[in-house]
Amino acid sequence: MITLSIVKADTGGFVGHSAVHPAMMAEARREIDRAIASGLLLDGQVAACGDDISLIMTHTYGADAGLIHSFAWDTFQATTHIAKELGLYGAGQDLLSDAFSGNLRGTGPGYAELEFDERPSEPVVCFLADKTEPGAWNFPLYKMFADPFNTAGLVVDEKMHAGFAFEVYDLYQEKRIIFDCPADLYDMLMYIGAPARYVVHTVRSRTLGETAAATSTQRLSLIAGKYVGKDDPVMIVRCQAGLPAVGEALEPFAFPYAVAGCMRGSHHAPFLPVPAGQAHPSRFDGPPRVVALGFQIHDGRLIGPRDMFDDPAFDTARTQANEIMDYFRRHGPFEPHRLPLADLEYTTMASLTRKLAHRWTPMTTEIATPIG
Repeated sequence: MITLSIVKADTGGFVGHSAVHPAMMAEARREIDRAIASGLLLDGQVAACGDDISLIMTHTYGADAGLIHSFAWDTFQATTHIAKELGLYGAGQDLLSDAFSGNLRGTGPGYAELEFDERPSEPVVCFLADKTEPGAWNFPLYKMFADPFNTAGLVVDEKMHAGFAFEVYDLYQEKRIIFDCPADLYDMLMYIGAPARYVVHTVRSRTLGETAAATSTQRLSLIAGKYVGKDDPVMIVRCQAGLPAVGEALEPFAFPYAVAGCMRGSHHAPFLPVPAGQAHPSRFDGPPRVVALGFQIHDGRLIGPRDMFDDPAFDTARTQANEIMDYFRRHGPFEPHRLPLADLEYTTMASLTRKLAHRWTPMTTEIATPIG
């Protein structure tokens, strides 16, 4: 059994929050090469989306392994050091703890991990996002694994016909629930349609017993108690042979659906599918970007990546996303472009509430009008 881990962190932006400096990417690559040479990793690659570095790694230690998480932490410390030397923006931003204490849970970096027995052919797509939150994966996971209008295999593939089990986290109450779909589909949609709180963590085949997808579910604001940047989630999706075909896993992103994030993490904006070379948000810190890197995993080796969104088939989605961005921006500070107040509790809203509390009076109280 092997484990595929994606661990990501924003350790410094170039320029502002838009990209990762080449020197930081090179340092992460050197660390990955050392880990492969030492036998810690079977294989590994470094990728970026916006200002986040992602370490894509295969190993045999399982999920939540201290050795792997410690390696990722040390690598992000090294890239933070370079960011500070270069005066990059938000150096070490996602490293919320002063020290590593066993695994990355609660320390800031996000991670998605899958353990599985490698099939004769093991196609996997690693999705990386920037300027959005973990719930951004709810919509495409529903489409991939529960919507026959997106995924024909749910109808015509006997290995998929029984459906999939969705593990959903309540990030506010730190609880989880399993929805067996299609039986629980309508119940599940009531929850995952609120992606700020309810997030799909894993999806499992009810026929094969195989975990097909895993996401990062870390919310930085819930860890830090204040706004420290958007979560920029990652996701792993295994494909084919009783799981969604690669084309079915990509299809949801042909629609640039709205996600939370963008400027100061406080706005709705369209999710823009782009090639890796265009994953550098600029306009109003957006639109939020998503990159799809395809791999064939063989004997633990990462064969690839293939840049799956480097395809004119997604040009219409990109055009629509820019039009939607124009529409949202014209709302300025008004909803639905700006997030609802309940989602702004870790921004200026909390201090404003305290500051203005004494000025709010019952509507039955007469307010004196200044004269002159």
